[in-house]
Amino acid sequence: MAGYFSNHSQFQTRFANAASSTTTTTTTTTPAIQSETRARPPTSRHFSTSVVHPPHEERDRGVDVPAPLPVHPLRNTWVFWFRQQRAPGNKITNYEEGIKKIASFSSVESFWGLQTHLSPPSALLPTTDYLLFHAGVRRPVWEDPLNHAGGKWIVRLRKGVADRVWEDLVMGVVGDMFDECGTQGEGEDGGWPEICGCTISVRQSEDIVSLWNRVDGDAKVREKIRDTLRAVLNLPPSTIMEYKSNNDSMQDKSSFRNSAIERMPVIADAP
Repeated sequence: MAGYFSNHSQFQTRFANAASSTTTTTTTTTPAIQSETRARPPTSRHFSTSVVHPPHEERDRGVDVPAPLPVHPLRNTWVFWFRQQRAPGNKITNYEEGIKKIASFSSVESFWGLQTHLSPPSALLPTTDYLLFHAGVRRPVWEDPLNHAGGKWIVRLRKGVADRVWEDLVMGVVGDMFDECGTQGEGEDGGWPEICGCTISVRQSEDIVSLWNRVDGDAKVREKIRDTLRAVLNLPPSTIMEYKSNNDSMQDKSSFRNSAIERMPVIADAP
């Protein structure tokens, strides 16, 4: 199985090329002030005590200031969330109490700036989740207006492959690889994409990734998402995939129990 969970994603190139095409901007500071004319302010462990002029002041002083770096905007704004690990004997009864917002991003540069500073799933303690959701989702829970009528595809992973699978899934969602799986929302939900977000749940004996979609009732949309998810993660045909509606999750208070298991049909060899 390990061969199917390699860092194969072709979607990374799009982001990596855009991010690597930028350069780091340096800021020019004024020369140090002589101690005999003015006492140096005390240093601080938290804040810089040097004086930095804004770029327009630097230009007025004849200093060459590099042009602003180009920004590569994403089609949607996304938000990373984190569900805190439950300490033994301190179980959180309300799921929302443990969810914390990390940061939002809307460009390739801001995505990589955040992604490279997040610990990989393999470094998280069991019963810890990462959640990535569209900015239109107020809270990444079943009851959110954009989630309550939808559901999610679920893939269970053996230990040791979650880092690469999660990165490929995030790349696919942020890179609009699921855009053709459904129509844009209309009415109150006008403009919302079919994909609401994705999660990874780190557990003791396995890791679980899920891809949330907005409309549960359209079987063709669900199938299109399933097939695209297989391609994005390069899953082998034998991979077991599960689907569960958020309404069912609200009924039994569980994200992954009692889900519908789906297997790819095995085609017999011709005689």
